[in-house]
Amino acid sequence: MKIKNIHSAYFIGIGGIGMSALARWFHHNGVQVYGYDKTSTDLTTKLENEGISIHFEDEIEKMPEFVFENNKGVLVVYTPAIPKDHKGFNYLKEKEIKLYKRSEVLGKLTEGMFTVAVAGTHGKTTTSSMVAHLLKSGKKDIAGFLGGITTNYSTNMVMNQGNYKKAIIVVEADEFDRSFLTLKPNIAVITSTDADHLDIYGKLDELKKSFSLFLENVNPAGQIYIKDGLWEELTSKKIKAKPSSYGLNAGDIRALNVQVKEAKFVFDVTLDNKVIKGFQLSVPGFHNVENAVVAIAIANQLGLSEKEILEGIKTYRGVKRRFEYVIQRPDFVFIDDYAHHPSEIKAMLTSVRALYPGKKVSVLFQPHLYSRTRDFAVEFSQSLSLADEVMLLDIYPARELPIEGVSSDVLLDSIQADEKYKVEKESIIEYLSNRPLEVFITMGAGDIDRLVEPLKNMFNKQNAA
Repeated sequence: MKIKNIHSAYFIGIGGIGMSALARWFHHNGVQVYGYDKTSTDLTTKLENEGISIHFEDEIEKMPEFVFENNKGVLVVYTPAIPKDHKGFNYLKEKEIKLYKRSEVLGKLTEGMFTVAVAGTHGKTTTSSMVAHLLKSGKKDIAGFLGGITTNYSTNMVMNQGNYKKAIIVVEADEFDRSFLTLKPNIAVITSTDADHLDIYGKLDELKKSFSLFLENVNPAGQIYIKDGLWEELTSKKIKAKPSSYGLNAGDIRALNVQVKEAKFVFDVTLDNKVIKGFQLSVPGFHNVENAVVAIAIANQLGLSEKEILEGIKTYRGVKRRFEYVIQRPDFVFIDDYAHHPSEIKAMLTSVRALYPGKKVSVLFQPHLYSRTRDFAVEFSQSLSLADEVMLLDIYPARELPIEGVSSDVLLDSIQADEKYKVEKESIIEYLSNRPLEVFITMGAGDIDRLVEPLKNMFNKQNAA
């Protein structure tokens, strides 16, 4: 497969955040793009509005004719998340038509190009979007393949302006299904290696081995940025790139004098034997300060001035569903967040406590995956206990079938919050309509985001009454 020879591409599962970014890139660079997805969403509607044809029926006759030609100018890409009984996918396999995983295509696309790859079990979406924004605001030509909708650009694909071969590639490197092992970056970041995706890896040691293999793929003349404390457990003799650690008050590159002022985080950063003072981050969270530290280091390495870096951090507006303010009033705050791992929940709620001391914190949480809920039941209950009030929805199954004995109830029993309830998604609007709320958070990686707009409308209507 040679990217430069592709004239037509078909994406099975085009509505996924990673797949849609790749589809957008091909469309932007002159390729005829078609796609399939199970359901229409805001994201697929945006793709259609951009000129990409999408069908939502799993029928062979709905697929574009070019996919059956099986010639070198045609690319068929699929996501590993598609069901095993998908008719279109299985038909193409039977006809021995070459199919590529998204990660394979991304690996080929970035081959020989200067690539910044951000990996980690959490933090990678925000960090990669920060890097992309800093470089773009600093007038660098980039192509940013992101795992979320960046607020600054309202897209998950920040497009190159000139020849894509000369652009800096910024990519979120996904550890799920070992996808990131197709990349050979010049700069690599590891934000975290907490246990996750154990349905794929089986145990934490295997997950960490995968991160080590990722680091072995970094260009020997390149640079590794790794969260302070992680290097020792990932290092191997095959890793040739130079490592630097980063963190809050720890590491080779670190944030200093972190303070909360007017619901913003202000801090200084020390790197390369100098201190850059006066950063202002509008996206809240101690974890986001940590993410900013490594983004700042990369921008500095790639030649941005202190003034450009300060301005880039100040103007960074975050990613949809990452500590996203839905309503922000003196009497009431509504935040939506993608957190679906105990470490993410702990980081989120710790930051909320710092931002809103003395306020009642209420969380509506939707667990994601039966296996993850089972594997981290104790940790989920501990992190959710940082809230004053916890409301639990049923588990969002995603790609999984139910596991006997695993439900939201296994979390509820151990949560130590002052108030805790199991609630139904269908009745949540009515349930919350008369409750006294101060800081309210919707949290999870399933379809809880579909409740955000109805809840926002309900709260605003109440306020106007």
